Amino acid sequence: MVMKQKRQFTAIIEREGNGYISLCPELDIASQGETIEESRNNLIEALELFFETADLSEIESRLHGEIFVTSLEVIVG
Repeated sequence: MVMKQKRQFTAIIEREGNGYISLCPELDIASQGETIEESRNNLIEALELFFETADLSEIESRLHGEIFVTSLEVIVG
């Protein structure tokens, strides 16, 4: 029996047109929805389906190490 575990991943959600796009940068998996919450939930579902169907070598090849999300100050113009 495989023991299920919970892991935390990053979700980046941005407005696109009339909806929202969500991205998990650690695995390069994306989803979308009409609201932020729907987009977030759809990304969770996509990640769960990925882990249910992917073999270990695919997971290891897609999984990026540490991801840091920060803001930057850039001079423009």
